Amino acid sequence: MARIYPICSSSSGNATFIGTLGHGVLIDAGCSFRALKNALDLIDTKIENIEAVFITHEHSDHIKALEQIIKHTNIPIFAPALCVSQMKSNGIIPQDAELFDPCEGYKSAAFEVTCFKTSHDSADSVGYIIDFHGEKFGICTDTGEVTEQAKAALKGVTTVLIESNYDETMLRKNPSYPAELKRRIMSSRGHLSNEDCAAFCETLVKNGTRRLILGHLSENNNTPVTAKTCTKRLLETRGLIEERDYTLTCAPVMTSGEYIAV
Repeated sequence: MARIYPICSSSSGNATFIGTLGHGVLIDAGCSFRALKNALDLIDTKIENIEAVFITHEHSDHIKALEQIIKHTNIPIFAPALCVSQMKSNGIIPQDAELFDPCEGYKSAAFEVTCFKTSHDSADSVGYIIDFHGEKFGICTDTGEVTEQAKAALKGVTTVLIESNYDETMLRKNPSYPAELKRRIMSSRGHLSNEDCAAFCETLVKNGTRRLILGHLSENNNTPVTAKTCTKRLLETRGLIEERDYTLTCAPVMTSGEYIAV
């Protein structure tokens, strides 16, 4: 049985394990290498048991452990070509590092992984569909809007981790965020708000999604209760009931070892 294990999920760091005990793939590696290994130890999985790492984009909260993964393991790493070029030019990864293009797809005995375009202010950005023996998982974060590719790719995917980054009122009233940063976050190449996430969750559930995981919550402009309440309230107005039509959880800022059961 495949399981999804959000290792970390916030504006500070993002990484998600999908697989079974002792074997799986990683989507992003946005915590320290030590924290990543410690989190995997909690589910009796060694870093060497990771089959492949798939990067969504090159921002630091998604690639923090990447340099050390390259240095200390032989795990194949997939990232959009423009992101790879950006990381090499910025000295984040070695010039001779060999990374693979996820747009070409990935298939092994256990996994099939495909990507779709998201909309973010990075060199490039993608989300992923992970198929493990017919059980499908979707990861869609860091997108200012739900792209047409994302809508098509996520249709019918049973388990989706979807960005619910900020509460618009909290963000607008936050005195620590300058106006330009607020505009960036709320733009079509920024992040997905609770309201926009909730609206897309309706589409997901009506098209076959049964497990919703809200992720990449801002620690300054959101709370798990706020995000979950927003999505649950909208779905209820559409006649969709939690635990009957779907389950709803929030990914932790940092795991304490809990899978989200599938």
